[in-house]
Amino acid sequence: MNVRNRDRAGQPLPRLLFLALFFLAGVLLGQVLAGRVPDETGGELSRYLTDYVRLGGSQDLTAKTALSAVVIYFRYPLLAFLLGFASVGVVLLPCAAAAFGFFLSFSVSCFTAAFGPDGVLLALAVFGLRCAVTLPVFFLLAVPSWGASAALASLSFGRGRRCAPVAYGRSWWLRLAACGAALLIGVCVDLFVSPWFLRLMLERILA
Repeated sequence: MNVRNRDRAGQPLPRLLFLALFFLAGVLLGQVLAGRVPDETGGELSRYLTDYVRLGGSQDLTAKTALSAVVIYFRYPLLAFLLGFASVGVVLLPCAAAAFGFFLSFSVSCFTAAFGPDGVLLALAVFGLRCAVTLPVFFLLAVPSWGASAALASLSFGRGRRCAPVAYGRSWWLRLAACGAALLIGVCVDLFVSPWFLRLMLERILA
Protein backbone atom coordinates (compact mmCIF):
# COMPACT_ATOMS: atom_id res chain seq x y z
CA MET A 1 0.00 0.00 0.00
CA ASN A 2 1.52 3.33 -0.99
CA VAL A 3 1.23 6.66 0.79
CA ARG A 4 -1.56 7.85 -1.48
CA ASN A 5 -3.75 4.88 -0.64
CA ARG A 6 -2.94 5.20 3.02
CA ASP A 7 -4.09 8.84 2.96
CA ARG A 8 -7.42 7.78 1.49
CA ALA A 9 -7.93 5.03 4.04
CA GLY A 10 -6.35 6.81 6.99
CA GLN A 11 -8.74 9.78 7.14
CA PRO A 12 -6.43 12.81 7.11
CA LEU A 13 -8.93 15.02 8.98
CA PRO A 14 -8.15 13.48 12.41
CA ARG A 15 -4.44 13.94 11.68
CA LEU A 16 -5.05 17.58 10.80
CA LEU A 17 -7.01 18.14 14.01
CA PHE A 18 -4.32 16.40 16.04
CA LEU A 19 -1.53 18.57 14.64
CA ALA A 20 -3.71 21.68 14.92
CA LEU A 21 -4.14 20.99 18.64
CA PHE A 22 -0.38 21.00 19.09
CA PHE A 23 -0.16 24.23 17.10
CA LEU A 24 -2.82 25.79 19.33
CA ALA A 25 -0.99 24.61 22.43
CA GLY A 26 2.14 26.34 21.14
CA VAL A 27 0.17 29.53 20.53
CA LEU A 28 -1.17 29.52 24.09
CA LEU A 29 2.27 28.82 25.55
CA GLY A 30 3.75 31.68 23.51
CA GLN A 31 1.18 34.11 24.91
CA VAL A 32 1.84 32.97 28.46
CA LEU A 33 5.61 33.30 28.22
CA ALA A 34 5.41 36.61 26.35
CA GLY A 35 3.63 38.05 29.37
CA ARG A 36 6.73 37.32 31.45
CA VAL A 37 9.11 39.20 29.16
CA PRO A 38 10.62 42.27 30.91
CA ASP A 39 9.11 45.63 30.00
CA GLU A 40 12.50 46.78 28.71
CA THR A 41 12.16 44.36 25.79
CA GLY A 42 9.03 46.11 24.57
CA GLY A 43 10.79 49.46 24.87
CA GLU A 44 13.73 48.22 22.83
CA LEU A 45 11.41 46.99 20.09
CA SER A 46 9.58 50.30 20.07
CA ARG A 47 12.84 52.27 19.74
CA TYR A 48 14.06 49.98 16.97
CA LEU A 49 10.91 50.43 14.90
CA THR A 50 10.91 54.18 15.56
CA ASP A 51 14.46 54.40 14.21
CA TYR A 52 13.34 52.31 11.24
CA VAL A 53 10.79 54.98 10.31
CA ARG A 54 13.20 57.84 10.99
CA LEU A 55 15.72 56.32 8.58
CA GLY A 56 13.05 56.01 5.91
CA GLY A 57 12.51 52.29 6.29
CA SER A 58 14.78 51.66 3.36
CA GLN A 59 16.40 48.27 3.14
CA ASP A 60 18.29 47.32 0.03
CA LEU A 61 17.39 43.96 -1.41
CA THR A 62 20.52 41.85 -1.08
CA ALA A 63 21.33 38.18 -1.43
CA LYS A 64 21.47 37.93 2.37
CA THR A 65 18.00 39.46 2.71
CA ALA A 66 16.55 37.15 0.08
CA LEU A 67 18.20 34.09 1.65
CA SER A 68 16.85 35.05 5.06
CA ALA A 69 13.33 35.32 3.63
CA VAL A 70 13.66 31.92 1.95
CA VAL A 71 14.77 30.31 5.22
CA ILE A 72 11.90 31.92 7.15
CA TYR A 73 9.32 30.73 4.62
CA PHE A 74 10.68 27.24 4.00
CA ARG A 75 11.92 26.09 7.41
CA TYR A 76 8.73 24.63 8.91
CA PRO A 77 7.13 23.35 5.65
CA LEU A 78 10.40 21.72 4.55
CA LEU A 79 10.86 20.15 7.97
CA ALA A 80 7.31 18.81 7.80
CA PHE A 81 8.00 17.27 4.40
CA LEU A 82 11.33 15.67 5.37
CA LEU A 83 9.93 14.12 8.54
CA GLY A 84 7.61 12.09 6.34
CA PHE A 85 10.64 9.96 5.46
CA ALA A 86 11.44 9.01 9.07
CA SER A 87 9.50 7.05 11.67
CA VAL A 88 10.57 9.58 14.30
CA GLY A 89 8.30 12.05 12.51
CA VAL A 90 5.40 10.58 14.50
CA VAL A 91 6.83 12.42 17.51
CA LEU A 92 8.67 15.33 15.89
CA LEU A 93 5.86 16.56 13.63
CA PRO A 94 3.55 17.44 16.55
CA CYS A 95 6.56 19.10 18.22
CA ALA A 96 7.22 21.10 15.05
CA ALA A 97 3.59 22.23 14.94
CA ALA A 98 3.81 23.34 18.59
CA ALA A 99 7.08 25.20 17.94
CA PHE A 100 5.55 26.93 14.92
CA GLY A 101 2.61 28.14 16.99
CA PHE A 102 4.80 29.14 19.93
CA PHE A 103 7.27 31.36 18.08
CA LEU A 104 4.53 32.98 16.00
CA SER A 105 2.42 33.74 19.06
CA PHE A 106 5.41 34.95 21.09
CA SER A 107 6.47 37.36 18.33
CA VAL A 108 2.98 38.80 17.90
CA SER A 109 2.61 39.19 21.66
CA CYS A 110 5.87 41.16 21.81
CA PHE A 111 4.52 43.61 19.23
CA THR A 112 1.33 43.98 21.22
CA ALA A 113 3.28 44.54 24.44
CA ALA A 114 5.36 47.29 22.82
CA PHE A 115 2.58 49.16 20.99
CA GLY A 116 -0.68 48.08 22.60
CA PRO A 117 -3.62 47.62 20.21
CA ASP A 118 -1.57 49.17 17.41
CA GLY A 119 0.82 46.26 17.76
CA VAL A 120 -1.79 44.06 16.09
CA LEU A 121 -1.49 46.16 12.92
CA LEU A 122 2.29 45.97 13.06
CA ALA A 123 2.19 42.21 13.56
CA LEU A 124 -0.14 41.97 10.58
CA ALA A 125 2.33 43.96 8.48
CA VAL A 126 5.25 41.75 9.52
CA PHE A 127 3.65 38.31 9.79
CA GLY A 128 0.34 38.55 7.91
CA LEU A 129 1.45 37.56 4.43
CA ARG A 130 3.96 35.04 5.74
CA CYS A 131 1.36 33.24 7.84
CA ALA A 132 -1.21 33.32 5.03
CA VAL A 133 1.26 31.31 2.94
CA THR A 134 3.27 29.20 5.36
CA LEU A 135 0.48 27.99 7.65
CA PRO A 136 -1.65 26.28 4.97
CA VAL A 137 1.46 24.90 3.28
CA PHE A 138 2.81 23.54 6.56
CA PHE A 139 -0.35 21.60 7.34
CA LEU A 140 -0.77 20.51 3.73
CA LEU A 141 2.64 18.85 3.96
CA ALA A 142 2.56 17.82 7.62
CA VAL A 143 -0.68 15.81 7.49
CA PRO A 144 0.43 13.28 4.84
CA SER A 145 3.95 13.27 6.29
CA TRP A 146 2.58 12.27 9.67
CA GLY A 147 0.67 9.43 8.01
CA ALA A 148 3.80 8.29 6.20
CA SER A 149 5.95 8.44 9.33
CA ALA A 150 3.30 6.47 11.23
CA ALA A 151 3.43 3.80 8.53
CA LEU A 152 7.23 3.72 8.80
CA ALA A 153 6.95 3.38 12.57
CA SER A 154 4.59 0.44 12.07
CA LEU A 155 7.18 -1.19 9.83
CA SER A 156 9.92 -0.57 12.39
CA PHE A 157 8.01 -2.17 15.24
CA GLY A 158 6.54 -4.85 13.01
CA ARG A 159 3.32 -5.41 14.92
CA GLY A 160 3.97 -9.11 14.57
CA ARG A 161 2.98 -9.30 10.92
CA ARG A 162 4.20 -8.39 7.49
CA CYS A 163 3.61 -4.79 6.44
CA ALA A 164 3.67 -3.41 2.94
CA PRO A 165 6.58 -1.02 2.26
CA VAL A 166 5.81 2.68 2.28
CA ALA A 167 5.92 4.13 -1.24
CA TYR A 168 5.74 7.81 -2.11
CA GLY A 169 3.48 8.25 -5.10
CA ARG A 170 3.20 10.94 -7.72
CA SER A 171 0.77 13.02 -5.64
CA TRP A 172 3.40 13.22 -2.91
CA TRP A 173 5.88 15.00 -5.22
CA LEU A 174 3.25 17.10 -6.98
CA ARG A 175 2.14 18.38 -3.58
CA LEU A 176 5.73 19.33 -2.77
CA ALA A 177 6.14 21.14 -6.10
CA ALA A 178 2.89 23.10 -5.65
CA CYS A 179 3.78 24.05 -2.09
CA GLY A 180 7.30 25.06 -3.10
CA ALA A 181 5.92 27.31 -5.83
CA ALA A 182 3.49 28.93 -3.38
CA LEU A 183 6.31 29.56 -0.91
CA LEU A 184 8.56 31.11 -3.57
CA ILE A 185 5.76 33.42 -4.68
CA GLY A 186 5.21 34.38 -1.05
CA VAL A 187 8.91 35.15 -0.61
CA CYS A 188 8.97 37.40 -3.68
CA VAL A 189 5.84 39.31 -2.66
CA ASP A 190 7.06 39.62 0.93
CA LEU A 191 10.42 41.07 -0.10
CA PHE A 192 8.81 43.88 -2.09
CA VAL A 193 5.50 44.51 -0.31
CA SER A 194 6.02 43.88 3.42
CA PRO A 195 8.67 46.63 4.00
CA TRP A 196 6.39 49.19 2.38
CA PHE A 197 3.36 48.00 4.37
CA LEU A 198 5.34 48.01 7.63
CA ARG A 199 6.63 51.53 7.01
CA LEU A 200 3.09 52.71 6.26
CA MET A 201 1.76 51.24 9.51
CA LEU A 202 4.64 52.66 11.55
CA GLU A 203 4.18 56.14 10.11
CA ARG A 204 0.51 55.99 11.01
CA ILE A 205 1.13 54.77 14.55
CA LEU A 206 4.12 56.96 15.39
CA ALA A 207 2.83 60.12 13.73
